[in-house]
Amino acid sequence: MYKMLAIDIDDTLINDDKQITPGTKQALSQAMAQGVIVTIATGRMYASAQQLANQLELNVPLITYQGSLVKNAIDGAVLYERTVPETAARLLFDYCRHNELHLQTYFDDVLYVKERNEKAISYAELSKIPFTVYPDFAELAMKPSTKLLIIDEPVKLDRVAQELRALLGQQVHITKSKPHFLEITHFEGTKGHALTYLASHFGLGLDQVVAIGDSWNDREMLEVAGLGVAMGNAVDALKEIADYVTLSNNEDGVKHVVDKFVLQNA
Repeated sequence: MYKMLAIDIDDTLINDDKQITPGTKQALSQAMAQGVIVTIATGRMYASAQQLANQLELNVPLITYQGSLVKNAIDGAVLYERTVPETAARLLFDYCRHNELHLQTYFDDVLYVKERNEKAISYAELSKIPFTVYPDFAELAMKPSTKLLIIDEPVKLDRVAQELRALLGQQVHITKSKPHFLEITHFEGTKGHALTYLASHFGLGLDQVVAIGDSWNDREMLEVAGLGVAMGNAVDALKEIADYVTLSNNEDGVKHVVDKFVLQNA
């Protein structure tokens, strides 16, 4: 019997119109009425995730920043937190400066950029969160960053990821949330680590957990969950390791999973 649902936001919980459909809301509401814990597991910052959590009336801890921060939706209590090691952050800041890459950093749930540009503006529109321009950007390498994000062309980021893994080894976790978003967190700042913690927090075994996602950064939580579900629109690499592939985010794929495995209406 599944007692907990952890759901990614972008291209999973929300459709291409950036909406949670009425059908999905209803299915999740029914699951919560039956005592199932429903939470969000996202690469987004907490302030952004909370906007979606409010729509679903969630009152549980949310997994944010890829798993680097687990924070309660009601009172803002921090339950689990990991920050990028300073040595790794300094190297990353230098690397991005030398290679003229757009880098964003997150400190104390604020998004910082070096300058206002197209990448920063587009990202802010997507996440519905403002950015703060910090001209002395290199100084932020010494702050405890919850996450670092590089935005560029997908093929270029694949090369960058390879180079950074060689430079940083096991100090950090490097993944993609979208083809053009390369995300860097503490090595224990993954959705898998956070989900493991949260299941334990509620006294649940991981075999009682369903995790639903669509992208590379969802891999770790699908691997640890009792039922790992990939969306119909997921990247092939995630479908390959999933226990089940549902419908796409435009076809109420999350609702389908809840009906089939939690409410057992199907």
